[in-house]
Amino acid sequence: MVRRGAHALRRTVYADLPCWRVPVTVLWRADTFMKAALPMEQPISHHEALVFAMVTMSAADRTMTDAELRRIGEIVRIVPIFHDFDEERLVTLAETCGEILQDDDGLDTILDLIRTCLPEHLYETAYALAVEIAAADLRIQQEELRFLAMLRDRLGLEKLIVSAIERGAQARHRRL
Repeated sequence: MVRRGAHALRRTVYADLPCWRVPVTVLWRADTFMKAALPMEQPISHHEALVFAMVTMSAADRTMTDAELRRIGEIVRIVPIFHDFDEERLVTLAETCGEILQDDDGLDTILDLIRTCLPEHLYETAYALAVEIAAADLRIQQEELRFLAMLRDRLGLEKLIVSAIERGAQARHRRL
């Protein structure tokens, strides 16, 4: 339900279902992601939300390096949460995420999708995966730090947990 006066935009997107793609009319708003006639319980799966977090982190500094893209692929292959994820969908999801990010309120939409489509116990996982992508090219840009702060705030993560995740990533990526 949309409140009167709320800024909203209707558009048609394609929902990837197990065997086919279905055109779906979606209502985008700055503070929520609502759907109409979507034959799924939520707009995107937890896998897709985690991929969106990684792709958005990679795109935060306006360049997606080969190291970051390689790291996203590695994560999808080895992290247990992705054990039942179809790796071949990764490129399509990255493109979808990029299209959403091009909208005026695209970043807010992505952050809302991540928050609403992930179960709360995976919030820390989403943050940890985003940190892994930021650390993949061994340089963390100011834009990436800003996205991490926005993700942390949107997910309501505790600062001590965030610090532990960031410290763990630093230790994993340290070189002589």
